[in-house]
Amino acid sequence: EGTFFEGSGYAALVKEGYKVRSDVNITLEFRTTSENGVLLGISSAKVDAIGLEIVNGKILFHVNNGAGRITATYKPKTTTALCDGKWHTLQAQKSKHRLVLIVDGNAVHAESPYTQSTSADTNNPIYVGGYPADVKQNCLSSQTSFRGCLRKLTLIKGPQVQSYDFSRAFDLQGVFPHSCPASEP
Repeated sequence: EGTFFEGSGYAALVKEGYKVRSDVNITLEFRTTSENGVLLGISSAKVDAIGLEIVNGKILFHVNNGAGRITATYKPKTTTALCDGKWHTLQAQKSKHRLVLIVDGNAVHAESPYTQSTSADTNNPIYVGGYPADVKQNCLSSQTSFRGCLRKLTLIKGPQVQSYDFSRAFDLQGVFPHSCPASEP
């Protein structure tokens, strides 16, 4: 169960562009043995963007509503705790200028001092597991593609719940939908 990312590419969803605006709630499950990798990025031509990534075994959730980047960081007890090849749940909530990142039930919060800046005006595709070299991602510090498996990607905005099937992505590079190996080689 899940979609395998071999660590070289990405999946691109919503070709017409995804609008984050003021609120979004992203949930997904991941399994990896790598301590670095891009999970998800939605950017804009300007600075507005959101990004989710694993950096040195920590989960980082970045948001820029136009007034600067804010980051919620989940730091596990050990750098390998989330890179153990087991499934982990992740929830990243953006509510105006406030962020909540919940990993395996543990929540961390971050807040922007710019309370009047509440909307991330994005209109670009959702890139999952990485992004093309010619695409700018304003809220990702890493260019390392994710290696491992992802499943149950959902983006929730108010009453709208949108689950994404990677086999419906408009661009897939090094991604194998519905084919997650039982364990990493």
